[in-house]
Amino acid sequence: MSRNTRAHRRSGRIAALAAGLVLAVGVGVSTQGAAQAAVSVPAKVSAAAPKSVSGTTGQAVTRVADFYGAYIDAKGDYEDPDGALATALRRHYLNADFAERLAAWEEQNGVDGILRAQNVPAKWTVADNGAVGMGHEVVVTLTYGSGETTQKTKLFVLLERYDRIIDITTTTNG
Repeated sequence: MSRNTRAHRRSGRIAALAAGLVLAVGVGVSTQGAAQAAVSVPAKVSAAAPKSVSGTTGQAVTRVADFYGAYIDAKGDYEDPDGALATALRRHYLNADFAERLAAWEEQNGVDGILRAQNVPAKWTVADNGAVGMGHEVVVTLTYGSGETTQKTKLFVLLERYDRIIDITTTTNG
């Protein structure tokens, strides 16, 4: 028997052994997975349903939610806030006349007029409040702080019929 034949047999055995090991591990894992799937899990322990966010083009509530989400992200990155993005978002979403009025309000009050605060909220919700004249009102609730020390600010965001924000107030326009 030559050396090449022995080497060929040895490599063949090693390959067969490796294939058997992979098959055994694979069967063990699939059997384990099936066994785990068959075990009933109490309701408290089961995983929560994944969160979902949806929107529709042209809806006022979606537009305001998109704006506030992106604006808070741009302002809220404490390591590297993106002032340029926040400015671009204002240019895109705010009516030009309102942007000027808002800048004057911010200078007078010393806070961010979009958030009505110096810092960013920990969370926010956006809800439709219906048609108001030729526009549409959306309610934005900003929650600052965490745990037992939270403060909520409710803002009424008015959009013109062409979807630009024309006012942000703390009282309803409707």
